[in-house]
Amino acid sequence: MPIDLSAVGRESGPHAVRWNSRDALIYALGVGAGSEDPAQELAFTTENSTGIAQQTLPTFALVIHSGAGPIPIGDFDRSKSVHGEQSLRLNGPLKPDGSGFTTSRIEAIYDKGSGALVSRTTTLTDQDGCVLATYRTGQFIRGEGGFGGDSGPKLEWTAPDRPADRIVEQRTRIDQALLYRLSGDRNPLHSDPAFAARAGFAQPILHGLCTFGFVARAVLALTGHDPAKFKSISARFSKHVIPGDRLRTELWIDGGSLFFRTYVGDRMVLDAGEALIA
Repeated sequence: MPIDLSAVGRESGPHAVRWNSRDALIYALGVGAGSEDPAQELAFTTENSTGIAQQTLPTFALVIHSGAGPIPIGDFDRSKSVHGEQSLRLNGPLKPDGSGFTTSRIEAIYDKGSGALVSRTTTLTDQDGCVLATYRTGQFIRGEGGFGGDSGPKLEWTAPDRPADRIVEQRTRIDQALLYRLSGDRNPLHSDPAFAARAGFAQPILHGLCTFGFVARAVLALTGHDPAKFKSISARFSKHVIPGDRLRTELWIDGGSLFFRTYVGDRMVLDAGEALIA
């Protein structure tokens, strides 16, 4: 059957989750921490550096739910599913070791014509029920649109009318997707050439959340690499990234508010980027 429109409102959880220092280190390496200037990010890539306490990258919260099991939304070709949108709001930095619960809910299924956009919200809480992080994921499923549904809210983001205040370049590794998948996302679109070809790609592509993690590190650098000052981040995925690509992020700074978009060459891969830092 095609996508199940009755999935709206369907929930999953609470699922018990647990993470540790090793998980946080593997995730940090998966999104490129230490690849440009290792000394600047030792708090995220090591647990025993002299005088440096281990910390977690803010976007580590997005992979803690891995393994909890997806909410059923129908029987469709998984090779047609890509990341469309992502937002994350944090109530404080996560500790390198911890446990809690995740609960997810399908908020809406939007008809985008060429595909369907499934909007899902996930909440991460600690053992006492205090919210640690909330994030919304937009899953775009090509070929599942045209069912006559609501197209969703109109995007009103525009880049500030001035040159970017800062431009950050980051090189991804050719094995970046193989590193990132160790944090839980084993979708073969990012590792299996045959599966990627079935999806219409010449080779496996990089996880959208890996690109998102790279850009979040660029934002975090503006705080002096202090996760306590990182409040939220959101963006829309406009084009895919190939492992080995160089990311170029344009950032506009307005007090604690940041606006950004990311390119590979002249091709925009992240759009409508916003972040809030203290």
